[in-house]
Amino acid sequence: MTFIGVDGGDGIEADFDGGLDDASAPFQLFSFRNLINFLLGFSWTGIAFYSVIPSKTILLILAVIVGSGFVAIFFLIMRQIQKLAENNSFKIAETIGKNCTAYTPIPENKSGTGRVQVSVNGSFHELEAITEGERISSGTLLRVKAIDSGNLLIVEKL
Repeated sequence: MTFIGVDGGDGIEADFDGGLDDASAPFQLFSFRNLINFLLGFSWTGIAFYSVIPSKTILLILAVIVGSGFVAIFFLIMRQIQKLAENNSFKIAETIGKNCTAYTPIPENKSGTGRVQVSVNGSFHELEAITEGERISSGTLLRVKAIDSGNLLIVEKL
């Protein structure tokens, strides 16, 4: 489970100050997870080629290279996984031009507010809205034309 990134801790305590605890760095080079990954590749290589490679020096160098490769592969995999992250924070400016549905009636000529349901980034939001035209009844398909006073949508019929 440590090899795929499911271990409990992400670092070991050291008696020196090497600047390894930088919060902006995505991964720590000297962590328990990387030690396990290195030892996994090192030991598998040593066991697999013990009887095939007669020179123990060459076997040791190969095992260190493969162990370091396991750590590098882990970094590569984690970097690719981080690319899958999404920012789904809602920004009301993203509603402009979107189609929506009147949830409650919207009074005419900005004389009051109603509510609309609009989908942004795959999630529905219920927001207050006004119209510059005639009264809009519930269930009417609308388009967001603009934003008024920060969080009030100006809508029009489609």
